[in-house]
Amino acid sequence: MRNILLIGAGRSSSSLITYLLNKSTVENLHITIADISLKNAENKIQNHKNGTALELDIFNETERHTAIKHADIVISMLPAHLHLNIAKDCLTFGKNMVTASYISKEMKELNDEAVEKNLIFMNEIGLDPGIDHMSAMQVIDSIREKGGKMLLFESFTGGLVAPESDDNLWNYKFTWNPRNVVLAGQGGAAKFLQEGRYKYIPYHKLFRRTEILHIEGYGKFEGYANRDSLKYKSVYNLDDILTLYRGTIRRVGYSRAWNIFVQLGMTDDSYTIEDSENMSYRDFTNSFLPYNPNDSVELKLRHCLKIDQDDIIWEKLLELNIFSPTKKVTLKNATPAQILEKILKDSWTLKEDDKDMIVMQHLFGYELNGKKHQIESSMVCIGDNQTYTAMAKTVGLPVAIATLKILNKEIKTPGVQIPINKEVYEPILKELEENGIIFTEKNMPYLGYKPENVGA
Repeated sequence: MRNILLIGAGRSSSSLITYLLNKSTVENLHITIADISLKNAENKIQNHKNGTALELDIFNETERHTAIKHADIVISMLPAHLHLNIAKDCLTFGKNMVTASYISKEMKELNDEAVEKNLIFMNEIGLDPGIDHMSAMQVIDSIREKGGKMLLFESFTGGLVAPESDDNLWNYKFTWNPRNVVLAGQGGAAKFLQEGRYKYIPYHKLFRRTEILHIEGYGKFEGYANRDSLKYKSVYNLDDILTLYRGTIRRVGYSRAWNIFVQLGMTDDSYTIEDSENMSYRDFTNSFLPYNPNDSVELKLRHCLKIDQDDIIWEKLLELNIFSPTKKVTLKNATPAQILEKILKDSWTLKEDDKDMIVMQHLFGYELNGKKHQIESSMVCIGDNQTYTAMAKTVGLPVAIATLKILNKEIKTPGVQIPINKEVYEPILKELEENGIIFTEKNMPYLGYKPENVGA
């Protein structure tokens, strides 16, 4: 049998593993699920005859080499910073590799050797990055094939709670790593292009500069800018584009409320708080407010951030119990961001019957035969349950499909790459459609900014 080694059996791997196991008999596959927790790997396989659970410490070179040697292809679902040793082993033992993570500088440097050895190292083949690349390039390439000139590209993605499970005032629950949600937008100003003008939003202003989006059948959303949209000029060959903007989707009102945490300093991860393990949630909130022996914590916060008592933001803050004198932080030497993450987990963890939702929307503006056109392309995916989430499906299925197509030599071009070539994206998008991940396109009037408006 052909052996697929999957390293890392986390939350995003459920749909990926199920897809491969379902295909295993017809495709003559044996899937080895390797994880630091043997129990976790066994739970994912569920006694399937073509699956094996393996306890693997990836820092144990002997164990790692043995596992990779016996594979025909390797999937790494580890955190991004752990891919490199796997990739180097794949070069040593002549194995193709697939990951859902962004390509690092170090991974790129392996390209020449991968090409020389005729190996495919497919990266960024999950949701975002992944489905966003493929769905965008399919439309961009079709516009270019008609002779059109790209003027505008905007792209938004969000992991949200499904409408039927949306039962809090924030219209949000954690569908992926909570830490990444708390730290979103940090590390530098958001950079993008609007009508040929470079625009920048510093972190402390990010959540007050949002775009409004409409998704048919699901209503109104907002998007805030991702950190660096400009790198996609070269990735998508959009060097002459006038407007280029990528963002994250939330329900309307989320960003304005989240901005309270940013302004207070609760999302800071750069220092630790003294005696944090003995703090109550109320103590934590109060630690960011000025001392006043007469005013309550609630009154001080409302006064400092100018929040009216009847403002929905106030209700959202109360809902999270950030003023509770009895709930304890219990985290030793914790950063503000770590404490905020713990507080949010109390309210934003998916319940057993909750469903999540992935929303993606692209806008393409282009000129053809002297006329300007715009295409709106949208995708919504609803999860089945806490295990088979929309996040797991949209991250895991592209990885699984790409793995099988590389194994079957349907994807042939070697090198360290992302899925922006037709050879890769066309068959994968076609199979994603068969699995319910479908983009709906509609033609619209061109809505780009007017270049003649010099004050834009």
